[in-house]
Amino acid sequence: MPKIIMTGGGSAGHVTPNIALMPTLTDMGFEIEYIGSRDGIEKKLIEAQGIPYHGISSGKLRRYLSLKNFTDPARILKGMSQAKKILKDLQPDIVFSKGGYVSVPVVYAAASLGIPSIIHESDMTPGLANRLCFKKAHKICCNFPETVSLLPAEKAVLTGSPIRKELFSGTREEGLALCGFKGEKPVLMVIGGSLGAVRINQQVRSSLPEILKTFDVVHICGKDNISDDHKDLPGYAQFEYLQKDLRHIFAISDIVISRAGANAICELLALKKPALLIPLPSSGSRGDQLLNAASFEKQGFSMVLREEEMDDDSLVNAVNKLYSERQALKDKMESAPGSDSIGIITELIKDTLSE
Repeated sequence: MPKIIMTGGGSAGHVTPNIALMPTLTDMGFEIEYIGSRDGIEKKLIEAQGIPYHGISSGKLRRYLSLKNFTDPARILKGMSQAKKILKDLQPDIVFSKGGYVSVPVVYAAASLGIPSIIHESDMTPGLANRLCFKKAHKICCNFPETVSLLPAEKAVLTGSPIRKELFSGTREEGLALCGFKGEKPVLMVIGGSLGAVRINQQVRSSLPEILKTFDVVHICGKDNISDDHKDLPGYAQFEYLQKDLRHIFAISDIVISRAGANAICELLALKKPALLIPLPSSGSRGDQLLNAASFEKQGFSMVLREEEMDDDSLVNAVNKLYSERQALKDKMESAPGSDSIGIITELIKDTLSE
């Protein structure tokens, strides 16, 4: 039985594509184990899948001044040593990395042991962790056609993003029951990512008096972000994070407010959900979400509202416009070329092992 080590973490976006691949890899006869950080969100998500999990030391790769820039290199080196020991013990045939800073020690350790690695880049422009792994990777998968030219030509493979099949199996009945909605109003879903989005959370709640006149709102607000002041508000349901039940929330959602992380917007495209994208501004990121959102807006899949332009009026107006033009966005998404991302990536894994 071939063995694969999967890695990636720091946010759910670096984990859920791995989870999407797992059922097919299992059907192909792979034994799967996972290396992630000791206390990252990936630990809980992977253990929920029943996959053996190995935690290592990890440090964040920062572009800004911080005292941790002086201590984290030691953590990364320690993580590399730990990853190398785990790989020696487990003897995998291949490594698949979804990125995030915890993946760097794993890919480097695999290269030192002669174990091939395939990495996946979700965003239009490659992140720092994946860029550091380019030389060590056997192949580099990506989501956007624009990304191919930014990758080593002999390694680049346009695959799209693996989407969890379970997301397509939600039911309206269970979604309404989860939220306590009667189904009399259209449903607006708000999701800011696994860690939440403070600015979006604040603005949505500030705008609720006007939004709730037209919509029921289900708000996935991130860990520790439940608002006690809004717990009993009719037509408003809050959740920190949803995994298995997320499919039912998608099933009842007519329109969506979302950040513009690549995995999130690829899920919205696959599910044909009209969305208002509020990308993380460049002041709080490397600007990848701005590029992702611009690409989806240009293709007619989504609308975009810049965070710095967001207030009560602009958000309410954008939501109403999104709902009124939702069918045009759906039509564009229906005509988008589909790709069997899971099939392409798992075949790439199989082909790499046969080389």
